[in-house]
Amino acid sequence: MPSVETFLACMFMGKLKKIYGTGPLEQQYEPSTIEYYSERCINSFYVIWKLGIYTSPVIVGFLYQRGYFEPDGLLTLTKLVTTAGIIVVMSLCLRGIGRANNPTYIKFLSTVKNAETNMTPATKQQLMKYDFDFKSWPVEFRCTKDASEMGQQLPKKTTYKNIINWAWQIPYKIIAYLAIHTFGIRLIYPGTMGFLQMILEQSLVQGRAKLIEHFKAERFKIHTADDNYIDTMFVNKRNNAPNGNTLVICCEGNAGFYEIGVMTTPIEAGYSVLGWNHPGFASSTGSPYPSQEQNAIHAVMQFAEQKLEFKREDIILFGWSIGGYTASWAAMNYPDIKGLILDATFDDVLPLALNTMPAWLEPIVKLAIKEHVDLNIVDQVIRYPGPLLLIRRTDDEVICTRPGNISTNRINNLLMKVLRYRYPFIFDEAQIQLITEYLALTSPAFQENFLQRYGIDDGVCYSSLQSYISEYSKSYPMRIGEDWKETDKSQMALYLVKKYMVDFKGTHCINMPLHLFQTPWDVAVENDFVFMNK
Repeated sequence: MPSVETFLACMFMGKLKKIYGTGPLEQQYEPSTIEYYSERCINSFYVIWKLGIYTSPVIVGFLYQRGYFEPDGLLTLTKLVTTAGIIVVMSLCLRGIGRANNPTYIKFLSTVKNAETNMTPATKQQLMKYDFDFKSWPVEFRCTKDASEMGQQLPKKTTYKNIINWAWQIPYKIIAYLAIHTFGIRLIYPGTMGFLQMILEQSLVQGRAKLIEHFKAERFKIHTADDNYIDTMFVNKRNNAPNGNTLVICCEGNAGFYEIGVMTTPIEAGYSVLGWNHPGFASSTGSPYPSQEQNAIHAVMQFAEQKLEFKREDIILFGWSIGGYTASWAAMNYPDIKGLILDATFDDVLPLALNTMPAWLEPIVKLAIKEHVDLNIVDQVIRYPGPLLLIRRTDDEVICTRPGNISTNRINNLLMKVLRYRYPFIFDEAQIQLITEYLALTSPAFQENFLQRYGIDDGVCYSSLQSYISEYSKSYPMRIGEDWKETDKSQMALYLVKKYMVDFKGTHCINMPLHLFQTPWDVAVENDFVFMNK
């Protein structure tokens, strides 16, 4: 007969999904009949609850019209809610009974309890044999320093010109706030939607299984300074692969999860890799508002340094799509990292948001973005002084404001703004026009012909940069080119574009080719970077 403590733990402990092992020991967890049907009942109520939240304005209006907010109607609603509550409580009790009488679950429960009280390499190894609801996973790292305490923060931009303009905007501000805090954040980060996560649940389980079984990954639970829990997965290749002593921290897109996201490319390239899920994505708690995103990546960086013991100069930040926001924020605040790679990302989310919404909503969209979800990546990147690589997808259908037109790819804007900040005397108006023409080309052959027309000598351009650095410094903005001829500026501008950005023919969501994942170019240290057009 199980104790009361064991019974209560079985009632509320997370769902056991899979048991890892070797050969015939690998299996899905098989619940008893009682546990299976009680779990189905609880899940059904969860789906109904989520549906109710998403459709609450419609439901409230319907109930009001039908008189359910009058005394008789409220009595009916109370009976309905009470009945539902009794069914949920009975289901929880039956689930506890089913689990308490299942030896497999009791063994799993014992493993979790041991890990909570005494996390050692041996108990962690036992814990890693199970895949279960992350809420029951023991916390292994706590970050106590809030991200707002970091040295680099973008200044808050005002959205009004004077007090009259501020007063005029009040109705728009209220609507913008309500929009962002209901459906807006889910439109920007669809990975937070419960229905999408339910659809992808098996894929996420399989993705974790692949990482754990094939790449010997290790799962960790991180507690952030704002009381969120971040699900992370670490693949350790130190001393086992040519690039294993370098850690790549992956920041996923707005519907990306580390289980099925961009981790695969750096893993196969031989790097140690740390993946994590945004707040509100899969097992991570919270919501992906900028402050919570900043606290999440800050905690991940602290975890990489303190728990995994990687030096900052051995860490590469890799951001895909909207993940460029957290990657660039971390690069801005940890400027001595090894490099920053941004794949299929953008300069600012506002132009993309305006492009997808009706024109008459523009005032509200601007307020909503600027006041609540100001993902201004370029302002963060220009505050990062280290090695940078941008990956542009020539068939990207997401971050182009006009589908099929590569000249409207917002990564072009990111590149131009960064280069103009770093090399202001090279990238004057004439060179901006020149680079705009070059970036409009999608064919590698056309790009090569364009470069040959200007007779670029990589050795001469690199020597000029080295001479400037040795005489002045490597700090940005550099004053190189202040008294150069236009032809020399053109050659250097095209040379720098080649070094900072690489194309590959692909759509937004396919995995990046392995050969493109390289340490970003540094103006002080030439590397053997391989370009697609060579």
